[in-house]
Amino acid sequence: MGKTVAAVALLRACASRGLRAAGMKPVAAGIDPQAGVNADVAALAAAGNIDAPLADRNPFAFAEAVAPHLAAARAGVAIELAPIAAAYSRLAARADIVVVEGAGGALVPLGRGADMLDVARVLGCRCCSSSA
Repeated sequence: MGKTVAAVALLRACASRGLRAAGMKPVAAGIDPQAGVNADVAALAAAGNIDAPLADRNPFAFAEAVAPHLAAARAGVAIELAPIAAAYSRLAARADIVVVEGAGGALVPLGRGADMLDVARVLGCRCCSSSA
């Protein structure tokens, strides 16, 4: 939950400064059956200040609260980077800043040789650029 707390704080700070701020969690496992959405995704949405489809905020959502690659395999879904990048682009078109929260650590596997660090690279996150 520490990543979510930090991401929510960043979103609130950006929104309070008048920036259009959106939160994104590309991959989430563990959906609250009552809410129909992952709790982290809901917190990010509440902290931001733009409307955006849930499918863009969280392109890969799995009911089972297990590692993303396991949840995807059990659901018969392949987590692909292209749909994540497309969703990010749509959010970025609506917002001045998009805060992206990962699932687990940077090296959490997503399947097919990809991990959360690959998501950051594909999205061009500053934390993963050569100048970081």
